[in-house]
Amino acid sequence: MTKILSRLAYIFLATILAISIIVPLLNISDPNAFSPLFTGDPLPPSSHHLLGTDDLGRDLLTRCISGAKISLAVGAISVTISVTIGLILGLISGFYGGIIETCIMRIVDVFLAIPTLFLILIIQVMLTPSIFNVMAVIGLTSWMGVTRLVRAEVLSTKENPFITAAYARGISKTTILFKHILPHTLAPVIVAAVLGMGGAILIESTLSFLGLGVQPPNASWGNMLQGSIAYMTDAPWMTIIPGILITLTVLSLNIIGDHLREKIFRK
Repeated sequence: MTKILSRLAYIFLATILAISIIVPLLNISDPNAFSPLFTGDPLPPSSHHLLGTDDLGRDLLTRCISGAKISLAVGAISVTISVTIGLILGLISGFYGGIIETCIMRIVDVFLAIPTLFLILIIQVMLTPSIFNVMAVIGLTSWMGVTRLVRAEVLSTKENPFITAAYARGISKTTILFKHILPHTLAPVIVAAVLGMGGAILIESTLSFLGLGVQPPNASWGNMLQGSIAYMTDAPWMTIIPGILITLTVLSLNIIGDHLREKIFRK
């Protein structure tokens, strides 16, 4: 059952990724274009609009594809930022120890004591809402867990006999850190990055839903949900479709992360 779920998760995520990259390159339709059939109310799914339209007569399928590109980009870039910061700080604190480790880990404790979403909301209110700010803010407030993970891996790896042998051979600390210790930290970091993408997509959807993320007319799954509130009864497809896409994407990322973690643990 686990293998089947992991395969389905890989297939779904690969399909979403391929569609979000390929379709916009074809310039088939504009996600902000109004339907010539628009009468003032959202149109239900039909042969002209497979997923229906929104309250402004824009094709929901096209906007979902555009939203997928934004959501996946936010998840990937924000996680890249957080993993880079966490990896650097975790390597430094775990390898050098002493006052450096104490300072870094106390900073981590301070950030962990602040509710992440609350901190992100404060920063977003202070900044001009944009997709670039969303990526940066999520990335700069999500590195603490990676730092702790990498530090723990470094402390564990430092105790291995091959590190002692490397010191005995006169190999420099920099070479030991990047050639012998860093590779041993990458596997769990990759797992953390995949799982972190799901969380980043949820945060982006929340910010966009609150009007502090991706701004209209650009489409994201979060602001599509926000625009569907008034039509949940009369046009449920406006809420159900982006909601399902968010759920399945985050679920797929979590399943893939668990699958990777299981493979690494078995090794």
